[in-house]
Amino acid sequence: MTKRKSQVVDEDMTTASILEYFASVPDPRVARSQLHPLTSVLVLSLCAVLCGANSFVGIACFGNAREAWLRTFLDLPNGIPSHDTLGRIFAMLDPKGLEKAFREWVTAIATLTEGEIVAIDGKTLRRSFREAGSSAFVHMVSAWAAGNQMVLGQVSTDEKSNEITAIPRLLELLQLKGCLVTIDAMGCQKAIAKTIVEAKADYMLAVKDNQPTLASTVAGIFEEALRDPHFAAAHDETNDKAHGRIEVRRCWTLNVDAECGMAFGEWEGVRGIVRVESQRTVAGKTSVERRDYISSRSDFSPKSALAASRSHWAIENKLHWVLDVAFREDECRVRAGNAAENFAVIRHVAVNLIKRTRSGHKKTDSLGVYNKRLLASWDDAYLLRVLGIPS
Repeated sequence: MTKRKSQVVDEDMTTASILEYFASVPDPRVARSQLHPLTSVLVLSLCAVLCGANSFVGIACFGNAREAWLRTFLDLPNGIPSHDTLGRIFAMLDPKGLEKAFREWVTAIATLTEGEIVAIDGKTLRRSFREAGSSAFVHMVSAWAAGNQMVLGQVSTDEKSNEITAIPRLLELLQLKGCLVTIDAMGCQKAIAKTIVEAKADYMLAVKDNQPTLASTVAGIFEEALRDPHFAAAHDETNDKAHGRIEVRRCWTLNVDAECGMAFGEWEGVRGIVRVESQRTVAGKTSVERRDYISSRSDFSPKSALAASRSHWAIENKLHWVLDVAFREDECRVRAGNAAENFAVIRHVAVNLIKRTRSGHKKTDSLGVYNKRLLASWDDAYLLRVLGIPS
């Protein structure tokens, strides 16, 4: 357990730090094997990951190099565990216990305001297969709060399963009342829509050919509506120019009245439909892509719907991309037992901590995640601030 009482440093973090929540994670080892306290193992691992370690060897090296400093706030009765010991502990650890501690910590520090957009999407840990040529990768489905810039929670898909079974489990674990949940076409399922409505949240689900009847219904309604020049003109539009690409996005929304609602059959709570048209021009060539959505919101304006559709992709740009580029997640070879899933949770904790920490120095706060990890490895005071421990 930690020797120094953990307290929050940032004003936004109005409760205990992650270190105290780690103390609630059940230890899978028998008593005689608990040479290294589980809380200390988890905190050591988190510190090392924050400072650039991407493997158990890296964590052990960090621990050995910084042991004297770590002893100022960690209980290390038998020194720093070896990389093999770290690997065994992470492989044995039940991910549900670690994920529960993660969610409770996030619930304590994050306030989801009315209408907060929560994007749900999956990501495969590409080096997590257990045998060469195996397709049994670990696939994590995560929830990302666009306003809070935080991971709210994550679950792995069952082996030989997919996101369709994992998303309802994740939704049931989160507190989403009043939020707008956005999911891509894989999650456009009747059971998922019903789960979101029962959680007193709203949804915006992408519609594609995996639901052919629904896709045809929505497309038909919009084709009919767009024949009216007044409706066609009543759209919101954005223009972006970057990296040699010009992109114009247009959005239309329609409320679903009682008569029209009959066409959606067993789809729970459909109150509106959305169409987003993206026109991209690259090197003088123009392409057009149309995406349709169903929503449980009846008051969706074209402007807010377009903003929601763009916010959904924040989970790709601000979480998945960061994990791949700043944390080298796709290169991580951690794979034994539950280790890959547990290590993914530690990375998510690190992402949340780094993104939420404010040092008060403009140059520091404007750094990217990769460089903030470097800074944490060089500056003990900054690392303690990220962890929420008073220096």
